Amino acid sequence: MKNKVRTLREALSLTQAELGKLAGVSRQAINAIETGKFDPSIRLAYSLSKIFSKTIEEVFDFEDD
Repeated sequence: MKNKVRTLREALSLTQAELGKLAGVSRQAINAIETGKFDPSIRLAYSLSKIFSKTIEEVFDFEDD
């Protein structure tokens, strides 16, 4: 699954640790999501989309690669 987490995080001038704290996960989890090594749960995807004031579909691309 592709995503725009890094781009959106940087647009808000947040570090991975800061975003992780807002979302209730570790910096390592944010890094893994950004690099495509981890697909977040729907709950975490929803939380991240709310932090960015975007829809889940605007943050995550659920289309098959």
